[in-house]
Amino acid sequence: MKRAFLTTISVIALMASSAFAQDKAYSPYVGRDFPNSVYFGDTHLHTNISLDAYGDGNRNLGPKEAYRFAKGQETKGHDGKLVRISRPLDFLMVADHAEYLGIVPGIANGDKGLRATKTGAAWGKLMDEDKWGEVFGEFIIDVTSNKPRIKSPKFTKTVWDDIIAAAEKNNEPGKFTALIGYEYSPFPDGDNLHRVVVFRDDADKTGQVVPFSAFDSNNPEDLWAYLAAYEMKTGGQVLAIPHNANLSNGRLFALQTFEGNPLTREYAKTRMRWEPLYEVTQMKGDSETHPVVSPKDPFADFESWDRANLAMLKESAPEVKPFEYARPALKNGLAQAAAIGVNPFKFGMIGSTDSHTSYSSSEEDNYLGKYALGTPSPDRWKKIMAEGVPGRVTDVLEWETSMSGLAAVWATENTREAIWDAMKRKEVYATTGPRMTVRMFGGWDFEAADAFRNDLPAIGYKKGVPMGGDLTAAPKGKAPSFLVSAMRDPDGANLDRIQMVKGWLDAKDAVHERVYDVAVSDGRKIFKGKAIKKVGTTVDLKSATYTNSIGDTYLSATWSDPDFDPALSAFYYLRVIEIPTPRWTAYDEVRFKIKMPKEVTRVLQERAYTSPIWYTPKG
Repeated sequence: MKRAFLTTISVIALMASSAFAQDKAYSPYVGRDFPNSVYFGDTHLHTNISLDAYGDGNRNLGPKEAYRFAKGQETKGHDGKLVRISRPLDFLMVADHAEYLGIVPGIANGDKGLRATKTGAAWGKLMDEDKWGEVFGEFIIDVTSNKPRIKSPKFTKTVWDDIIAAAEKNNEPGKFTALIGYEYSPFPDGDNLHRVVVFRDDADKTGQVVPFSAFDSNNPEDLWAYLAAYEMKTGGQVLAIPHNANLSNGRLFALQTFEGNPLTREYAKTRMRWEPLYEVTQMKGDSETHPVVSPKDPFADFESWDRANLAMLKESAPEVKPFEYARPALKNGLAQAAAIGVNPFKFGMIGSTDSHTSYSSSEEDNYLGKYALGTPSPDRWKKIMAEGVPGRVTDVLEWETSMSGLAAVWATENTREAIWDAMKRKEVYATTGPRMTVRMFGGWDFEAADAFRNDLPAIGYKKGVPMGGDLTAAPKGKAPSFLVSAMRDPDGANLDRIQMVKGWLDAKDAVHERVYDVAVSDGRKIFKGKAIKKVGTTVDLKSATYTNSIGDTYLSATWSDPDFDPALSAFYYLRVIEIPTPRWTAYDEVRFKIKMPKEVTRVLQERAYTSPIWYTPKG
């Protein structure tokens, strides 16, 4: 009798549960699975495993110390003093160079197997005599010629396994994500074609391969083949992120392949399959746009490092600029889509540091140098950062190095899988360092009142697509509308404005661009897409301080394209700009009580760039 009674209760409970499942949930949050958290991190950090980092003074700080620093823990600096980031990052990828991975520190530290080789013995002698310039010079020759002097697959695999093990040890799902990856670093003829390779997977899959390097091939198409083979072999997932087109001599976004052939539909599909993102800002300069390609944009000349190619061998010419910056590349992508049927430059945008100190720091008041030789000191501003060719290219000094940047990712949780998936779908944005919270949605039915709702993200996903998305086939009589918002970094500066950057392809296949101010601070007026007044400045260079007495903590708007033509393809992305603040050089002047020359930049307006939303006409 008791058993029958329990069975009856179970049946009733099951019927009630089924009935409840068919009803609409009373909780408004049931069923919501859109990303509602932004995570900040760095996908491009070098440790002493990288040859150039080790040779430039980073002798003691490996992945272990890099993770300590990223997690907000005190770490001993290159000069023995303690350093610390102001706030922990949410994720980090140690991205050491695949070329001679760990071999230089291995030789320097006396590895018997490496020193037994002809090159290892010669380099070991140079290192013992502190002749690092000669070692680095030979490394440059090796990479540009694609001819390594020393090969040790066994040693490389050991180093790669150690890198993976460090990531596994420091990965804390839900709290801190340690992505596994590395940098593929070809620079044929000194031109930058570098990519960071980001795996979605854990040690069980990434441990089945070794990094593909420029010694295997300088051609990025061969890297893509390696990525495809990895996925086929392991069942895992991987992507690559190019960086520093501004140092590529026009080759990173060229309209021909590495071999000099015209771009094809298949090439474009393959490139976008493996390279959905571009690292638009980092220490070696900002590459959103440039005054040469955006002469009407007053904010175009930001932290420009545009003197030469990566190896400082060729002076940069105006004619290569359209193929070195994100905005013209996005425009050229529209033209290529019309010509070959697929857009080869349909990328989202992130930032990262490219720091070689093991410190992932992008804070102006906590600049720790790109290399260990740039450790804080009274004279570091005038040290040579990149040596030029006498009579052809002038040296780049340390003060020209940008304190940038960060990757911002909209994800459902702080895990490898969720962060990688957000990167893949391009729901990401770049910042030059500050942790601004930026949202962008595109659709056809956003209303002015939507910008002021407390459930703005829910409305955005319901009515439209997020950054990185697509709009197609405009409804008759409608222009795309965009729901945008930006909140300042809680520990940073107020906001000056939100801008919409539009690029489009006209009926004659010519590309165009325009920048619209869509939300501005301090109650200023916008006339014909431009703020009537500048935001002003509160920077005091004598004390390297500023106040948030100008600008706004939060800006939002609903903006509709006033110049929309439904027959023309276009892209739209946000540029969010802060009020003026002191640059790291200004902090150094006050900290060390020095005076730098007039040409040294001391004030900047930090910013963020979202991934675009693309519009494609029907058919």
